[in-house]
Amino acid sequence: MWATNLKVVGIVLGTLALYTLIANKIPQVQSEVPQTLTLGANVTPEQLAAAGEKVFNGIGGCTTCHGLGTRAPNLLTDEQGAGTIGARCGKREAGKSCKQYLYESLDNPKAYIVAGYQPIMPVMTKQLSPQQIWAVIAFLESQGGAVDVTASDIPATSSTSTTSTTAGGGGSGGFAGGSTDPKAIIAAAGCLVCHKLDGQGQVIAPDLTHVGSRRNAESIRKKILDPMSSIAKGYEKLAGIMPKTFGTMMSAAQLEALAQFLAAHK
Repeated sequence: MWATNLKVVGIVLGTLALYTLIANKIPQVQSEVPQTLTLGANVTPEQLAAAGEKVFNGIGGCTTCHGLGTRAPNLLTDEQGAGTIGARCGKREAGKSCKQYLYESLDNPKAYIVAGYQPIMPVMTKQLSPQQIWAVIAFLESQGGAVDVTASDIPATSSTSTTSTTAGGGGSGGFAGGSTDPKAIIAAAGCLVCHKLDGQGQVIAPDLTHVGSRRNAESIRKKILDPMSSIAKGYEKLAGIMPKTFGTMMSAAQLEALAQFLAAHK
């Protein structure tokens, strides 16, 4: 009997050793805490531009239109012979510096429309925090120009705070003015810049007109909170473009109102 037990123990130990060896050979994926930017009085232009690049390429969703060069001006390369955005931004509107023009473009995008393009850009100051807005401006200025954004440009109430470059900044209380009207939420979020709904909007991303026929409210809610939870067939190349911050920007009531509204679109 003891011999049998000894064999069993040997087999168990051998199996554990084998799986331990295999596990150590598998590459481990380490979860990293999102990098943060402390916007203090000593923040440098380089720090701002680096943070702005992450917002531009990530949660800002800027590359959805500005990276194509067809629906909006390409901001990272030459645009119709006018140079990169940092070189041309100060020449767009008479009397406006590069910094002033870029802020206006993010806060009131319909104030100046570049010839050949449609006024489809959402108001980004409703989607991003002041820190993120000014970081993006610094990044765009760095594309062929001089960065003159400083800590003094950022509201004093948040100039000493630490903000994540991946966190939403709209705040649940102020998003869409706190309205639970789905159409007001859609307008504030700029959904129609990429999606089409009831005959309005663009066709960059899936048409939402009949989204309720393929997704229920729970699925829509999950997609808004975690855009990478599912990718519509045929849109794999756009994976990761949809901003990940809507869940933190909207209140629970706003999120539910939007999910129910879209689910009703059969």
